[in-house]
Amino acid sequence: MKLFFISLAPVIVISIYIYIRDKYDKEPFSILVSALLVGALITIPIIYVENWIEQFGPLFSNSLSKAAYRAFAVASFTEELFKMTALFLLIWNNRNFNEKFDGIVYAVFISLGFAGIENLMYVFNHGYEVGIARAFTAVPAHALFGVAMGYYFGLARFYSVRRTRYLVFAFLLPFVLHGIYDFILMSDYNYYLFIFFPFICLLFYLGLKQMKSLSEQSIYRDDGIGPQDSNFLGL
Repeated sequence: MKLFFISLAPVIVISIYIYIRDKYDKEPFSILVSALLVGALITIPIIYVENWIEQFGPLFSNSLSKAAYRAFAVASFTEELFKMTALFLLIWNNRNFNEKFDGIVYAVFISLGFAGIENLMYVFNHGYEVGIARAFTAVPAHALFGVAMGYYFGLARFYSVRRTRYLVFAFLLPFVLHGIYDFILMSDYNYYLFIFFPFICLLFYLGLKQMKSLSEQSIYRDDGIGPQDSNFLGL
């Protein structure tokens, strides 16, 4: 029971935080639960696809190329592609997707559904200490990859002129960030770990700025200021 709690506690905490950050127009609880469940369910096909792609890893001769292949092709590409596909199918035409910040909310909840199942597998296989470490690294990282995806997904939904560009970035940015994260951990060079925590800090900085940017653009603001239309990365 303790391992189960350790595995899912960070998922619950981050879910509550994202729900609170959606200040101006809360999303229906039923859809948020659906997003979590969909994120959990995509774990099944992801495992099969990753196992299939993994078999080509021996084609790479040195440890760095193998680590890059596993990080970017096996893990990041597969997981972020399934997350974005699930996000698109579940949310794109949903009438509750009525402002840009909603893209972040739903993308993070799908990411957390996946992260919860992944965390359960890691913690039950490797124990308590791994659960503690992942509570402050892997689970928040998945949520922050979701923020990056949802940021551009929300822009794509409401800026039709740049829709294709934003949809590309909705996949590309989390793919790159996720790949870098995994590459640092999968490489055999321990000195790469010196950039791991600065990279985590960068993820938090980027994610918080993106949430702030779209929150300030909410059409439901009633603070007398009104929506502040801005594109944080200027893309």
